[in-house]
Order: sequence, then structure tokens, then C-alpha cells
Amino acid sequence: MQSESRNDGVLTPEARLQIIKDVGNSVEVDFNVPARRYFKSGLEMIRMANSYLEEGSLENAFSLYMKFMTLFLEKIRAHPEFTTVSPEVRAKNHQTIREVLPKAEKLKVRLLDQYKQEYERYLKDKKRRAEQEKLRLEKEVEERRQRLESRGNIDRHSDDKSLVIQEWSIPPNNLVTPVPPLPADLLYPSDAIGSSTKIEGVSTKDISKPGVDRSKKPGSLMSPMFNATKYLLRTVIVPGRLMQKFLSLAFRNTEQNIETCGILSGKLCHNQLIITHLLVPKQQGTSDACVTKNEEEIFDYQDQHELVTFGWIHTHPTQTAFLSSVDLHTHCSYQRLMPEALAIVCAPKYKENNFFCLTPTYGLDFIANCQLTGFHPHPTEPALYMVAEHMKLDNKASIEVVDLRT
Repeated sequence: MQSESRNDGVLTPEARLQIIKDVGNSVEVDFNVPARRYFKSGLEMIRMANSYLEEGSLENAFSLYMKFMTLFLEKIRAHPEFTTVSPEVRAKNHQTIREVLPKAEKLKVRLLDQYKQEYERYLKDKKRRAEQEKLRLEKEVEERRQRLESRGNIDRHSDDKSLVIQEWSIPPNNLVTPVPPLPADLLYPSDAIGSSTKIEGVSTKDISKPGVDRSKKPGSLMSPMFNATKYLLRTVIVPGRLMQKFLSLAFRNTEQNIETCGILSGKLCHNQLIITHLLVPKQQGTSDACVTKNEEEIFDYQDQHELVTFGWIHTHPTQTAFLSSVDLHTHCSYQRLMPEALAIVCAPKYKENNFFCLTPTYGLDFIANCQLTGFHPHPTEPALYMVAEHMKLDNKASIEVVDLRT
């Protein structure tokens, strides 16, 4: 991609838009994630993109639309399980593509127009500031000349301004009023100015790079635009009552030393992932594992209520709260699709609840590339998982429990 940036390091509107396109085109398909899960996540991507669009986060919305189209127009057919996806699901996906294409095109035009307006305002303000700086320097020179004249150090009629500047080793304090900083609505992505854009979590230097580093692996599927190239995680809001309600549902299994699991679902709001629903699917559990059944029921419920999957929760009836090797592999598919996905482990015997995620710089790729199944040993260093610091408990938030076992 040609950067089309000016000599001062400021990107043109076209170059800024190309960055988002590059992020959208960087989607790769992980064959370890079931194909049907991709089709489900595709619908969730569109829900998130629509939410970003409604909230005015145009870059994030456009990047998710681009990822969706790249995934389902180009990449998904390479998945070995592509042909096993039901015709109904593929037909629904095709209809979604037809709806997204014109929406993305309109958004592209809107973004480019916004970038052009910002660029023109930036150039006008830059010219104004240059003129102010020129006047400031001229005023300093003239005031210095007057000082020297008053001391008899320079001919009253001399025009040698360089002499004035040369003799002035220490500028007087408060000689002129400094040029004010750039107004907030005139900030423009640039390596040349030391300000930040209004895009959440990204500095000016982050956005003004001429392209995407292809040597780095692409971000998770549902990362928005500026979470895709950095490990910036959105906050996940967890209702404080969630664990208590889940443990109540799991009580009978816990008494019999059987694990119970549930799916965490919710919605995006102001760049936060808010868990609003706990879905308990049909399942089969043992003392150290739990397998969900009839996942289509979960997918259907989430579709009907426009929910997005934010992770999962399960019990350890007699053990402490940690992630076993099986848990790590289970969580990997969640986090590959949603970088903020949580794995909540409840250990009622020890009265503890922990919130985990795979380490993004090591554990995620390590588990994705591990071909072993069942319980098996993993190295402990570097750490494969960690306490999820991007979650926040909210004791006032409500949680709706849907028990699909009954």
C-alpha cells in the first residue's frame, strides 16, 4: 500500500481509510475453530458493528464490516468443514452479506468525507499557526532590537537582524504570548504533532503508520479497528449476582461432584461488553469436565435476542478455581474469536470465583497449536493464562438466567 502521506508525516484521507481496509483484510481462518462457530460469530460481528455505528464509532464499525466481508467472501471456503455447514445457515449468511455490502460502501464514503474535512481543517490551522509563529519571531526580534538600542549596542538605523539574534543568548521571559495549543476539534493523525486523536485507546502515532505490519499475526476476529493491532481489551462488565445465581443452578450437580457450565452473553454499549444473560445449555458433566449439547438452541436464543458471546462459566465442585488443560482448550476457541472472552471458574468448596483468560502474547497461540486432547500436561512458564484484568464487577447490573436444560 502506498502511504500517500505528506512530508510532515501527516496521512492523507485516502491513506487513513486504507489502514482500516488493511486491518479488515487481515482476517485469517483458524481450522481448529469449527466452521459453524465462524458463521455464528459472523452474526455477532454484525451486531457489534451496528452498535458501533449507532454510537458514532465509524472506524470500528467499518473495520468489522470489512472483516465480515473478507471472512465470508474470501476466506471461509478454505475451512475443511465449510461444506458441513447447513444450507439454511449459509443462506442466512449470504443474505447478511447482501445487506452489509451497501452499508459498508456508504460508510466508506462517509468516513472518507469526514477525513477530508478533518484534513482541510488541519491544513488551515497549520497555516494559521505558522503565520502566528512568524509574527511571534518578528515581534521578539523587534523588541530585542529596541532593548539593544536603548543600551547603545546597535545602530538605530541598522537592519542586521542576524546580529540581534546572534547577540541574544538568553531570550527574555514572557516576551510574547505563546501560541495556543491545537483545539480538540482540529486534531489530525500525525507523527509531526504531539497530540492524540479522539479514537479511544489509540495515540496519534498508532494511527498514522502507513500500513499494517504483515509480519504480525492478525488480531482476533471481533477486535474492533484499533484493538486489532495492539493488546487493548475492552472492559467486560460482569453482574455481581452472576456467580451466586449460577451456583444456585449448579447446586444439585455440585452436591454430586459434577461440573456445570454456562455461556456468558450480552451486548456492546459504549465500547464496553456488558454481560446481560447467562445461558445454561443441555450438557453432560463429570467430576472434572463438562460438555455442552444441542448448541443450536444457544445459537437460536442468541439470534432471537441479538446477543453476543462473551465467554463461559463453569464449576469445580471439589477443586480450587484454575484452568485445567481441557479448560484451556475449551477457552481457546472463545478467545480466538473474541479477544475479551472470559473464563469464569467457581469453586464453591473453597468459596472462590476467578476470572481468567489466555495470555495474548503466548498462551493463546500455544494452546491453538497444541494438538493433544483430553487431560495432558502443559509447560508452566511462560504463563499460559492469567487473571483477566479487563473485567469489572457491577453489583447493580442485572442478569437474566435462561436454563435450557429444562
